[in-house]
Amino acid sequence: MSKRQGRDPNSIRPVQVEPGFHRLSEGSVLYRAGGTVVLVTASIDETVPEFMRGSNRGWVTAEYQMHPRANPQRREPREGRNKPISGRSQEIQRLIGRSLRSALQLNRLGERTIALDADVLEADGGTRTASITGAWIAVVLALAKLRRDGKLLVPVVRDQVAAVSVGHVDGRLALDLCYAEDSTARVDLTVVATARQAIVEVQGTAEGEAVPRAEIDSMIDLALQGIARLHRVQSDALKDLGVDVEALMIPRGGA
Repeated sequence: MSKRQGRDPNSIRPVQVEPGFHRLSEGSVLYRAGGTVVLVTASIDETVPEFMRGSNRGWVTAEYQMHPRANPQRREPREGRNKPISGRSQEIQRLIGRSLRSALQLNRLGERTIALDADVLEADGGTRTASITGAWIAVVLALAKLRRDGKLLVPVVRDQVAAVSVGHVDGRLALDLCYAEDSTARVDLTVVATARQAIVEVQGTAEGEAVPRAEIDSMIDLALQGIARLHRVQSDALKDLGVDVEALMIPRGGA
């Protein structure tokens, strides 16, 4: 499979992580997966949306944006400036928000908001999965800062969350698709899951012919293998920074 540049079908793309890349935000990461590069920041706001005030619960929200030169040709104008935010961007930022809310026990966060900004600097497929996987690192860094500052007194993290794509390409299943594979795949799934292999969300479409249930099951199994590797990448990046992730994790069985 020449599109994979020597990568076997069961391999994820090379991942590089630079936590703390953005010095002004409470948490951040520059996340590279093959040719896709995403900057994710996590900002803490000591308020919640109006509909949540008085609930003693926190909130996680996300915005997603493609840099105008994330693709080979410049896209113009920027979304939200001279044209409305596209349906695709709205769908992805909602997915990021849902995925990260699933990772936290919001009633332990207090009435504060974690605002995620995912900016795609270079796009070669898998921008939503890179945004989710990087966002978990950024969120943990932001929570660690709250804890250091004495503002977070209880653990709030339920589990790790990461995401990967898997597709049916050139007659076989393939993990973590680049754009050339994604654009020609007979089936393409996005899978979001936790370190305990609980599914957060599955998005997928068959192009033309319907897909047998057994094939979808095989795709999800392959995706979970890739997600397990991404969880190790997340853990290693935070460990190298000396972040005490266990102090932020809710013990199993905790309310």
